[in-house]
Amino acid sequence: MYEFTKDCMIGIKEIDDEHKKLFDMINDAIALADKTEDVTYIAKNLIKGLKDYAAVHFAHEEAYMKKINDPELDSQIKEHKVFTEKVNSFKLDTSSNETTKKSLNDILVYIVQWLYKHILGSDIMIGKLVEHSDENENDNPFAFTDKYKTDIPLVDDEHRHLFEIIEQTNDLIHEKLLHDKYDEIMRLLDELKTYTETHFSDEEALMEKISYPGIDAQKKAHAAFVDKLVHIDINELDEIDEHQQTYLFELINYLLNWLSNHILASDMKLGEYIKENNISID
Repeated sequence: MYEFTKDCMIGIKEIDDEHKKLFDMINDAIALADKTEDVTYIAKNLIKGLKDYAAVHFAHEEAYMKKINDPELDSQIKEHKVFTEKVNSFKLDTSSNETTKKSLNDILVYIVQWLYKHILGSDIMIGKLVEHSDENENDNPFAFTDKYKTDIPLVDDEHRHLFEIIEQTNDLIHEKLLHDKYDEIMRLLDELKTYTETHFSDEEALMEKISYPGIDAQKKAHAAFVDKLVHIDINELDEIDEHQQTYLFELINYLLNWLSNHILASDMKLGEYIKENNISID
C-alpha cells in the first residue's frame, strides 16, 4: 500500500483532499487485485477512473494557481501534460493473468512515483513562491541566517553553500551583458545540481545512521527536488534573451523558496530529533 503521509500535504484543503483520493483509489484497487486471479476488470476500471479523476484534479489545481497568479503555473501544466499522455497511452497487457497483473503493477508504480515527485517537488510550492527583492542589503533573501540552522554542523555548512550557489547564480543573471554569461550560468546550475545530490546523500546517510523515523519522507522530497533540477530545460537554450532571463528569475525564485521551505519544514525536525534524543553525531 502507498501512504499519503503528512509530508505530502501542501496545506490547501481541496488539493490535499484530491491527492488523498488518488492514493485511496490506487490502494483500493491493489487490495482488490490481491484477492483476484484475473485483474483485467479491476485494472481497466482503475485506469479509466484515474484518467478521469486526474483530469478533474489537474483542472482544479491549475485554476487555483491561475487565481493566485502562481508563477509556476506553466511548469505545472507541462508536468500534468506529461502524466496525462503517459496514462492515456498505456495499454493493458491482457495476454495472461500474470502479464495483466504485471502490466497493472508497472503503471501503478509509475503513477505513484510520479505523484510523490510532483507533490513534493511542485505542488508543495503552490502559493509559497514569494518574489524576493535583494535591494535591501539588511534583508538579503539569499543569506543563510540563524532561522535556517539545524545545529547539525555538516548539514548547516552544506545548506549555507547551497544558498551561496543560488545567490551567485542570481547575481550573475542580474548582471548586464547577460548573453556573455551563458556558460557561467550553466556551470553554476550544474554545480548546484551536483552539490545538491552530494548534500542529500550526506543528509540521508546521517538519517540512516541514527535510524531517523522521517527518512522515507525526506528521501521522497530529495528525489523530487533533484528531478526538478535534472529537468531544467535551460540546456535547450542557445543564448539568453529577455524571455530566458525571465525564466531564470523564476527558476532562482523556485530554487530558493523550495530550499528555504524544505529546511524549515523538514530539516529542522531532524535537528530537533537529534536534540530530543541526545544523539551524538560526532
